[in-house]
Amino acid sequence: MKEKLTVIKVGGKIVEEEATLQKLLDDFATIEGYKVLVHGGGRSATRLAAQLGIESRMVNGRRITDAETLKVVTMVYGGLVNKNIVAGLQARGVNALGLTGADMNVIRSVKRPVKEVDYGFVGDVKQADGSLLGDLIRKGIVPVMAPLTHDGEGHLLNTNADTIAGETAKALAALFDVTLVFCFEKRGVLRDENDDDSVIPCINEAEFQQLVADGTIQGGMIPKLENAFQAINAGVSQVVITLASAIGQTDEGSRIVKA
Repeated sequence: MKEKLTVIKVGGKIVEEEATLQKLLDDFATIEGYKVLVHGGGRSATRLAAQLGIESRMVNGRRITDAETLKVVTMVYGGLVNKNIVAGLQARGVNALGLTGADMNVIRSVKRPVKEVDYGFVGDVKQADGSLLGDLIRKGIVPVMAPLTHDGEGHLLNTNADTIAGETAKALAALFDVTLVFCFEKRGVLRDENDDDSVIPCINEAEFQQLVADGTIQGGMIPKLENAFQAINAGVSQVVITLASAIGQTDEGSRIVKA
């Protein structure tokens, strides 16, 4: 029987504001058993880029990452945000280690091909290897993953944090009984985005397609759920979408299931 592992993905907004960061770290530290934290940091990257006179350009919520922007996101994701989280967890007795996908060759990507949009140095994941990550976890280390990968040819690539979380969970599913939790500012997937009490408690793939077709699920929630179903279909035991403040509460949020 596989040992349990929880992979928590938390958005940049939560880790970039002091009050919500401290609450997250408190809650994450109390999660029992093996665990991994994956984070974003886009707002901090946008803020630093502006201070450096670098324009931030977004298309459909995705950052255009030219050479100068790549330097900024590397500094912010792999440095400032990541190490603040690591230091905060160490203060709570959690032996954390900050990593990117390039470290130990955990996640290798290819530069996104130019189609309608040239996203620049953005990576689409090609392969993930959880073997060395699993060794660290079993030694009591808690990985904190920043949303950067590499192409195996010496280049870093900016990669969506939800994708990092999904690929990390899938790579570790061969070794552990993995629960993947996507945290954001809402209580779960909502039937009505203006009604926080309209959480859909359980969603399978057929229901997801119907909810997209009728417009209930739209925008950034679509790729988040696509990542969730890919994880479930690749062996992750369960996926939950919930509030960051509810990560330790198993009866909260929306559960993503096969059927």
